[in-house]
Amino acid sequence: MSLPAGLVLPAGTCLATVLVLVITGPVRRVALRLDLTDRPMPHKAHQRPTPYLGGVPLVLGCLLPVALLAWPWSAQVVTIVVAGLFVAGLGLTDDVVNLSKRTRLAAEALAATAVTLTTQPVTVFGVPWLDTMMTVAWIVVMTNSFNLLDNMDAAAAAVGAATAAVMGIAALVAGKGPVALLLLCLAGGCVGFLAHNRPPARIFMGDAGSLFIGFMLATAALLCVPSGRGDSYAVLLLVSFVAIVDTLLVVIDRRRGGRPWHIGGTDHVSHRLRRLGLSCGRVAVVLFLGTTASTALGMLVAAGVIPGWPAFGLGLLGVATAVSLLLTVRIREPSPS
Repeated sequence: MSLPAGLVLPAGTCLATVLVLVITGPVRRVALRLDLTDRPMPHKAHQRPTPYLGGVPLVLGCLLPVALLAWPWSAQVVTIVVAGLFVAGLGLTDDVVNLSKRTRLAAEALAATAVTLTTQPVTVFGVPWLDTMMTVAWIVVMTNSFNLLDNMDAAAAAVGAATAAVMGIAALVAGKGPVALLLLCLAGGCVGFLAHNRPPARIFMGDAGSLFIGFMLATAALLCVPSGRGDSYAVLLLVSFVAIVDTLLVVIDRRRGGRPWHIGGTDHVSHRLRRLGLSCGRVAVVLFLGTTASTALGMLVAAGVIPGWPAFGLGLLGVATAVSLLLTVRIREPSPS
């Protein structure tokens, strides 16, 4: 579709928002009819059965505007979109039939490898094959970190919207139009989904949605980092700050308590903020603001405005401080599963 250049990004963002907003309602009714619901359990925070096919309208609403407005499609964008669809399909399958962790990780690694070989690996060691392996591992980790982050009403959608919006604006400023369109459509889709997922949530995004958001953000971040930069790791740490804090928090806490890291629980960042007296809505706002700040800092590093080493050190200090403080907040222990 041909639009004046100045209208493409706002049109794509608005279209993604409206599509997700409109499609999610009918998908929710289908999920209820098929009894595809997430039922309350001791290790879960929600109180009533909630349908979990929200990832389907989220993916469709985000990618349809990209397909219409990103012509001519670049090889990089096509690879990311196709790989993102693959990961979303993987998550949808897991929502319905519960795949093994090994199968899911292997499939995610395959998609991450395809994107890394088409885009560019992050420069960490200066050894191409080793940097490629590190980049693939980072994409897989961030993809699953967003899956873990989807643990409370509006949490993952708020973090996804903030990350995608800030990176999208940075990509636009850097003259990377297709990447900006991809990210701003993702941000718009997350905003549209929030209308249905805000507390109390009427639908969950499920693995299809959370894996898709994490994968798209991780892979798009590679295109926001100038090629060959030795401080790329600082950018990636900062854009995934909240997800990293949440993942480290639950892994450390569950290892200390002898609980499997991949089983759901009420020990995430969001649950601990709730224990401090914040409502679900305010928790989402805190996560949104924290993500906006850390991602903006990461984009300033990518633009060369801030040196990478100090920003990386600040990011590590922030992660360590946040995890240490949150570990002191007592949680409701889940029943053995």
